Amino acid sequence: MKLKLFSPLDPQILYLNPRYILFIHLILNDMIQVMLSIILFLMSYNRHKIRFSICCIIILFTHFTSENTPLNVGCMSIECYIAVCLPLHHSRICTIKKTLILIGLIWVTSTSSVLPDLFVTLATQPLDFFHYSRVCHKTNIFPSPVLMKKSSIIHSVFLVIVWFTIFYTYFRILFTARAASKDSKKARNTIILHGFQVLLCMTTYVRPQLVDVGHRWFLLSYFDSLFAYYIIMHILPRSLSPIIYGVRDETFRKFLKKNMCKCRFTKNKR
Repeated sequence: MKLKLFSPLDPQILYLNPRYILFIHLILNDMIQVMLSIILFLMSYNRHKIRFSICCIIILFTHFTSENTPLNVGCMSIECYIAVCLPLHHSRICTIKKTLILIGLIWVTSTSSVLPDLFVTLATQPLDFFHYSRVCHKTNIFPSPVLMKKSSIIHSVFLVIVWFTIFYTYFRILFTARAASKDSKKARNTIILHGFQVLLCMTTYVRPQLVDVGHRWFLLSYFDSLFAYYIIMHILPRSLSPIIYGVRDETFRKFLKKNMCKCRFTKNKR
């Protein structure tokens, strides 16, 4: 469904606009993340055991893509800010080359925050560790408590940086919107949706506490709490991406309607 949002578009619009390049990267990243997280959730829910070597690969790419989402959203907020508050410099600052470099930096940042877990595990565990078969969970693959503390610190840093970016761009656009510019108001609303999306993404960092709340307050079983958490905190924020930069975007909406009309005409003709 996500691919449908940009499949009808002219390639010139997709590949020559930094905003849409970041949007497509976010969509593809979220598709990979959702697919891998569904695999992990089903295996965990059914207590299915697999080799640690295979589990490690799935865990690493799941965390790469999870870290990418808030960073990508923060970059899109900055692009929105430049387009509204610095329109004369937008074409110079937001070039295709710089956008691709930015996407590369997003991946470097996410991998550099996760790969140390693998290196520490390789250095502290026996050689046959990755031949074991257990339920695929991060705490089973990376059992060191030091790594848990390291992850908490890195997540907190990401939280502060992304939220500072969101708030800064929002208030700068808010001041610009006082000039009653329609585009500025729309950009301000986009930043609000970005903030809500990042808030849901960041709840991944307090997963045990939220699952415990669902278990105690709403009298849900542990697995029901996990399922509710997964739907609300993993699926919902990723489903916001097509709405923020898909249905709400005039260019996407125009081509989407055109494509839907063609589909209806073809169906009626048959």
